[in-house]
Amino acid sequence: MGESLSETVEELARTEAPLPVAERLGTDRRFTGRGVVVAFLDSGFYAHPDLTQPENRIRDYVDLVGGRSGIEALSEPDVSSWHGMMSSVVAGGNGMLSAGRYRSLAPDIGLVLVKVGNAARIKHDDLARGIAWVVENRDRHGIRVLNISAGGDHEASYLVDGLSQMAEQAVREGIVVVCAVGNHGERPGYVLPPASAPAVISVGGLNDFGDPALGRILPYRSSFGPTVDGIQKPEVITLADFLPAPILPGTPTAREAELLTRLDAAPDSDLTQILAENHGVFGPLDALVGKQPYLIRQVVAAGLRDGLVIDEHYKKVDGTSFAAPIVSSIVAQMLEANPSLGPGEVKRILMRTAARVPGIELERQGWGVVRPEAAVEAALQAR
Repeated sequence: MGESLSETVEELARTEAPLPVAERLGTDRRFTGRGVVVAFLDSGFYAHPDLTQPENRIRDYVDLVGGRSGIEALSEPDVSSWHGMMSSVVAGGNGMLSAGRYRSLAPDIGLVLVKVGNAARIKHDDLARGIAWVVENRDRHGIRVLNISAGGDHEASYLVDGLSQMAEQAVREGIVVVCAVGNHGERPGYVLPPASAPAVISVGGLNDFGDPALGRILPYRSSFGPTVDGIQKPEVITLADFLPAPILPGTPTAREAELLTRLDAAPDSDLTQILAENHGVFGPLDALVGKQPYLIRQVVAAGLRDGLVIDEHYKKVDGTSFAAPIVSSIVAQMLEANPSLGPGEVKRILMRTAARVPGIELERQGWGVVRPEAAVEAALQAR
């Protein structure tokens, strides 16, 4: 029996490089977020070349949980750096290491990076402290957008929860707050603060397998409401799977990706020498020195597929943590097009211009999938 269409699509998605976000969603190339500063709260960050070359667009870095602050502290990656690095590059990367292919929708934004946890945990109260810092330093850095790709420790009513109230205050102060709604779609109604706060823009996900032309659009496993306060979340959805994002340089994952990519492109005659020079980098290959090329290539292909490797610099990632930055980049485009927009107007435009996706339950998609070009055009008209 032959493969079904869904099996064929999924196999293509696993083996092919995903299309850039702009090709999957569309974008207004006139606007790149120039002049707009976006703050990010996350477990850690890294000064990735897609953010720092040819111009360093990182305006400030502060560690609120006991480490060193200052941009120079971002030069050495650690285990806590990868998540915030990915979320910030998805929002504002210029694709420096991909010759521009994997640039974001807003590759000219300025960035303020705020560390509020580590790879093990981000605490409820530390997220609130991070939002408070952004509010206090809004004018100093000109912050217009706050991206939060993390959630608190527990469900709570926004009427009494300090984290939710801090997010609400940020919106009142003129900051557009964009939150990942979370990845707990198996638990209806389980939406953590600050995504559960009414005033923020909460973002869920969908899966187009890296290319909408494949014709298979599915819901992602996003959290969705109603929240404990009876508020429907998310407001909008966007891509949350098969997203190109940077590999953290200087890590074992980066060395594996570099080796696998090099082997994949090398002629058969070079495979043994490359393997001998890189013993210990990728364990499954260590026993294949001198073996037949077809055996080596089978293991390389499996390593690329299972490691979600696109090339030596990028890999495929998933999660609403990376859907929210896409919406933050659209917001930056909108604010460049019309700087007078307030948070409420931005939210209404995103919802009004979104498109419902057939086959996805309404409670999972809110007003639908964001449409960058339509949102920017509506922002222009509002001016």
